[in-house]
Amino acid sequence: MKPTVPLLLLSLGLQAQDWPQLLGPGRDLTYTGPWSEKSTFARMWTKLIGEGFSSPVVAQGRLLIFHRQNNREILDSLDPATGKSQWSFSYPTGYRDDFGFSEGPRGTPSVDGDLAYTYGAEGTLSCVNVKTGVKVWQLDARQAFGVRKEFFGTGCSPLIEGDRLLMNIGGAAGAGIVALDKLTGKTLWKALSHESGYSSPIAATIGGVRHALFFTREGLVDADPATGRIRFEQRWRARMAASINAAVPVVVGDEVFISSSYGTGAALWKIQGDKAAQVWSGDESISNHYSTSVYKDGYLYGFHGRQEQGQELRCIEWKTGKVKWSEPGLGAGTVTLAGTHLFVLKEDGELVVAPASPKGFRPVKKVKVAEPTLRAYPALSGGRLYVRTGNALNSVRIDLN
Repeated sequence: MKPTVPLLLLSLGLQAQDWPQLLGPGRDLTYTGPWSEKSTFARMWTKLIGEGFSSPVVAQGRLLIFHRQNNREILDSLDPATGKSQWSFSYPTGYRDDFGFSEGPRGTPSVDGDLAYTYGAEGTLSCVNVKTGVKVWQLDARQAFGVRKEFFGTGCSPLIEGDRLLMNIGGAAGAGIVALDKLTGKTLWKALSHESGYSSPIAATIGGVRHALFFTREGLVDADPATGRIRFEQRWRARMAASINAAVPVVVGDEVFISSSYGTGAALWKIQGDKAAQVWSGDESISNHYSTSVYKDGYLYGFHGRQEQGQELRCIEWKTGKVKWSEPGLGAGTVTLAGTHLFVLKEDGELVVAPASPKGFRPVKKVKVAEPTLRAYPALSGGRLYVRTGNALNSVRIDLN
């Protein structure tokens, strides 16, 4: 007979972790809930939704998905177990994509306590009560900050830092990055005039001091999250005009990693007070087109190369940028760290599980969890994997065997 108490405790542990924002609780693509190589993945339910690339989030016992149907951007709250609707908040949008891609939102919601924040493709920033779906405040970033359309609309995912809402917003006239009062939407500070690209900010404590790190279209920016004082800027941008920076910076200790495609490549910087010293850089290590790499025990794992030209999954050494291995043939996708293993979610809907090891890519499990095409990051919470495709949201149960 199999013991039941340990499994019950594991189940409770799985349910304890929310996934309340882009890239998870620490904005680092790391899932700390228990699971094992013997775990199985069972597709539970699929719910048809509207357009967009926004990722699902889980918080306060709710599954939130941000999407577009007809001419409205919609934030839906669903029961995570069943997919049944709890409430829906929406507003009109007139966004049109110049390149024929999805006209839905790109930015992923962020949940902080009883409040959820969304940023639509046309620049509408909203704050909604998580329990009721009632609007708390809303502003048009085009009018407030002179935000430009960019290539594919606006795409920053809000970051909550204390009582502030931080945005890589790409506004004009000194509003490239901004901080708002999270309760009222009032502007607290703004800085620079950088275009935004599609990367979202991250905050970290370095040397006992909080740092807000932005990967704008111009490069890496370090700001004091309380005042907006710019500590340093490091230009990191492709020579070609038709390029973006999309991956979120990765912070480990007092070092920060950035990566971009379009011949730009990656770089590691060591932060020392108000300065940054480059540790290494180069396009031959790893160039993240749109998905962020994940860190584990001195190594980074992520997709290298342009999405439309065929990518490779790579492992590189954090301290040197040296390529340890490169695995072609997977296409494009995202990488999430679950304990000691990589959850590689491919654009074709296949989940590939493999140990996070610099010795090589050795999958232990492959399972179809959704239909094509996947671009959004998944959410992992409560023993379930939530996967968003172009027009559907899928729930996959992780069974502990």
